[in-house]
Amino acid sequence: MADDTHRPEPLTWVRAAPDDERGPGPWIELAFGPDDTVHLRTTDAPDNVVTTTHAKWEAFVLGARAGEFDHFVEGAEGEGQASAGPVDSKRSVTGD
Repeated sequence: MADDTHRPEPLTWVRAAPDDERGPGPWIELAFGPDDTVHLRTTDAPDNVVTTTHAKWEAFVLGARAGEFDHFVEGAEGEGQASAGPVDSKRSVTGD
């Protein structure tokens, strides 16, 4: 069950979906909160929020870009490719 006592309000949620995608999803959304927090949820269960630190989010984004999680995706290409360089983790989820 989600614990709302540690979630600051209001948060500005960003949908991690292509800009041209208009369907209902479900999509992953994230919000950067105060005190070095990053919050994640899905559009089909917005009350279920996962909270982590910015450092852990950054490590996840870098790992995803480096292909560390490709084995979880059937048919993923480019296994073992290294990251192309520094990443702005606040923008990388939307591809901007």
